[in-house]
Amino acid sequence: MTETLERPLPKPTTEDYVSARLLEALAEAHLALRFLNEGLVRNAAGKAFQAWRALLAALLRLELNKLLQIAKTEEERRWLVERAIPRVPTSRMKALSQMLEEIGHPGISFAVDKALNLHDYQYHGPDPDMAMSKYRNREEAAVDIKLLIDQLTKRIEKLKPRVRWGDELEKALRELRRQLGDSS
Repeated sequence: MTETLERPLPKPTTEDYVSARLLEALAEAHLALRFLNEGLVRNAAGKAFQAWRALLAALLRLELNKLLQIAKTEEERRWLVERAIPRVPTSRMKALSQMLEEIGHPGISFAVDKALNLHDYQYHGPDPDMAMSKYRNREEAAVDIKLLIDQLTKRIEKLKPRVRWGDELEKALRELRRQLGDSS
C-alpha cells in the first residue's frame, strides 16, 4: 500500500482525483494504525491527520459544485478551486469543514477538530498541563487516533455509490476495517 502514496496525484480537475485521494486517505490511516501498534503514537497522530486531510480533499472535489454555490465571493470560489482542493491548508480546515457541514456532511467539523488536535499532538507530544497539546498522555491520543480512523472508514464507505470505486479502493477499505478491529 505504501506505493500508493508515491504515485503522482491526478489533476484536481479530473474524475480520478477523488478516488486517488480516498486511496491516499486509506493508506495513511493504515500507516497510522501500524505506527500505533508499534507504539509510535506521535507518528500515528500525524498519519491520522494526513488521512483526514486526504479525505477532506476528496470531499471538497466531490462537492465542488455545491461549494461554489455557497461561496460568498468570486475570490472565494477561485480560492476553492485553485488552493483549497489541491492543498487543503491546515489553517483553513475548520472553515472548509463548516462549508461541508452546510452542504450536507453533518459532524465533519467535529472530526476536523479531532484531526487538528492530533496534528498538535504530533508536534508537541503529551502535555500534562495541556498548554501545547490537548492530550495529557499518549493513551488519550491513541484513543482519538482510533476514533478518527473509524470515522474516516465510515465516511468513505458512504461515498462508494458516488465515486469511481475500484478493486484497489475496496481492498484498502477492507484491510483498514480488519486492522481497526485488530487494534481495538
